[in-house]
Parts: sequence; C-alpha cells; structure tokens
Amino acid sequence: MKEAYPLTIFYDGACGLCSTEMSYYRTLADQRVEFVDIAAADFVAEDFDKTLDDFQAQLHVRNAKGQYFVGVEAFRQLWQALPSPFYPLLSGVVGLPGINLAARASYAIFARFRHLLPGKHETSCPIR
Repeated sequence: MKEAYPLTIFYDGACGLCSTEMSYYRTLADQRVEFVDIAAADFVAEDFDKTLDDFQAQLHVRNAKGQYFVGVEAFRQLWQALPSPFYPLLSGVVGLPGINLAARASYAIFARFRHLLPGKHETSCPIR
C-alpha cells in the first residue's frame, strides 16, 4: 500500500513530554512529516473538522488523503515516515497483536493522566 504523505502530526506543545518528544522526531523527520502544535494561539481545531478536546485527548496524525490515525496508530504512522531503519521496524513490532494491545492500553492510561505531568505553561494538558 502506498503511503499518503505528507503526514501532519498534531501534538500538544504545552505538554512538556509531548513537546520534547516531537522536538526529537522533528530532528529525524524529512519533508514527509509536518508538525502542528495544537497549543499554538493561532491553531483552530475546527479547520481540521475536529474539536480541540479531540486533539488533546490523544496524538493525532492525518495523512495527505485526510485519514486520521489516533493514539498508538498515530505513532505507528509517524514511525513509518521517519527515514531510519529502526522506527519503521518499531512500528511493525508495535503492530503485532499482543504488543499492540499492550501499547494501546498503556497509551490510554498515559493520555488520560498526562495532565498531571509538568507543562510548559499554565494551560498545559487541560484534560480532565
């Protein structure tokens, strides 16, 4: 299956961990990946047919065809797009049935409680 690039990664720049991780991926990524900070003052979620709450609940990735991937599947799409042999391999491993289930469960817990992590400013991770 041919991938639909570029991928747009929607991440919460107000979340310290999320922002740090995306900064790292940005150093590895090429033109196939675009990063959008949903905490930026000029970000309008409705421009992407989603609400800000949708975007803040989990990492979102949108491919060039407009298809969204959320949570662990968003990470898998990002990893597939990175020009490194390690990350596409990681994506494949995380796609294995038992590992995928564990990854999705772990990410769901992280996403639910990430608001407890230190943030970059007062409005960080406003998930309740």
